[in-house]
Amino acid sequence: MKMTWPTIGRIVGKAALLFLLLNLIFAVLNPMEALGRPSLYNHLIPGRQRLPYGEAIADSYNLSLTNIPAMFASHAISRPKADDEFRIIILGDSGVWGWFLENEATLAGQLNAGNYVTDNGQRITAYNLGYPIMSLTKDLLLLDEAMRYEPDFIVWLVTLESFPHEKQLVAPIVQNNAERIRPFITQDALNLDPNDAQFVQLDWFNRTIIGQRRNLANLLRLQTTGFAWAATGIDQAIPPDIPRRKTDLDTSTNWQSFAETDPFTAADLAFDILVAGMARAGEAPVLLVNEPMFISDGQNSNLRYNSFYPIWAYDVYREMLMGTAVTHNWPYLDLWNRIPPAEFTDTPVHLTATGTKQMTELITVKILEIGD
Repeated sequence: MKMTWPTIGRIVGKAALLFLLLNLIFAVLNPMEALGRPSLYNHLIPGRQRLPYGEAIADSYNLSLTNIPAMFASHAISRPKADDEFRIIILGDSGVWGWFLENEATLAGQLNAGNYVTDNGQRITAYNLGYPIMSLTKDLLLLDEAMRYEPDFIVWLVTLESFPHEKQLVAPIVQNNAERIRPFITQDALNLDPNDAQFVQLDWFNRTIIGQRRNLANLLRLQTTGFAWAATGIDQAIPPDIPRRKTDLDTSTNWQSFAETDPFTAADLAFDILVAGMARAGEAPVLLVNEPMFISDGQNSNLRYNSFYPIWAYDVYREMLMGTAVTHNWPYLDLWNRIPPAEFTDTPVHLTATGTKQMTELITVKILEIGD
C-alpha cells in the first residue's frame, strides 16, 4: 500500500484513539493492585526476606513503593504454606525491618536460625513484615494484607513514637492506600478522618496509564531488581562505619506537643488502632512487645532516656500500654530496658546484630510458651 499523508494521518488517528481508549479502560478498572500480584519472586527468583524499601536502587537493589499486593508478592511469605509450618509474622518499624542489619541478623532471621519446633512437631518459620515507618496505622495496613497468608502467630513490636494521632497518616504507604484504611475507620470507629486531606485521592487523569506511569515503572523495577537481589542477597546499602546514637541529650522535656506540666492522656494516643489490629488478627495469637530502646547515661540523662523520649513521657506511655494489655488480656512483653546501651546503633531503637540476638532470645521464650 502506498503511504500517503492522508493514510499516515488515519493510522496516527487510530493509534491515538486506541491509546485514549486504553487509558479510559485503565482508569475505569483501576487495576494497579491486580497488576501487583503477578510476580517473578518465589518462582523464577527467590522471595525477599523483608518488604521492599529503599531509594538507592543501584546500591541496595531495592526500592520503596506503595502497591501492597506487589510488596507481598515479592516477599517470601507469598510462598505456599507447608503442612508442617507454624507461620509467624513480625510487625514493627525500621528496627524490626533491620536497619543496618543483614537479613540473617534481623529478629526474623535469627528466630529462623534457631530451627525451633512446636510441641506438635511444626517448624516455626518467621516472616519479617517490619517496615521503616513509625505508625500503628501502617502496621494495621500490613497486618490486614498479611492475614491472607494464614499466620499462626503474630509478634507486634511497638514504641511510643508509633502512637501519636498526627503520625498515623504521614507515611506514603498509608496515604496511598486510603481504600484499605477507610473500612477500619468506619467499622472500628478509629480516631481518624476517612476524608483526611493526607489521603491521596486520584482524579480521572491520575488513574490512567499516563497518570500511573511512575507506579507502573516501579512494578517493573521491583521485578528487575529481583535478579540482583537473588545474586547478591543485598537489599540495603550498609555503610562500613555505622553512625552512633546521641548519648549527650537536650534539656527539653517536651514530647511532641506535650509537656510534663500538661501531659498526654490515653485518648491522645492511637490505642484504638492497636485494638483494631488485635481484632483483625482473629484467632491467631498476638504477642505485643514494647520494643527495647537505648538508655543514655550521658548529659541530661536525668531528664531524658534518649533523643526520642523524655523520662516522664515514656514512663506514662509504659504504664498506659501495660494497662491496656492487661485490660484486654493480651500477651505482653516489655523489653524497654533489657538490651545493653552498647548494642544500639544510630537511633534509640536500632539494634546491632548482637542486641537483636539478645532480643530474639527473650521473645522466643514467650513465643514458645504461648504457641505451645
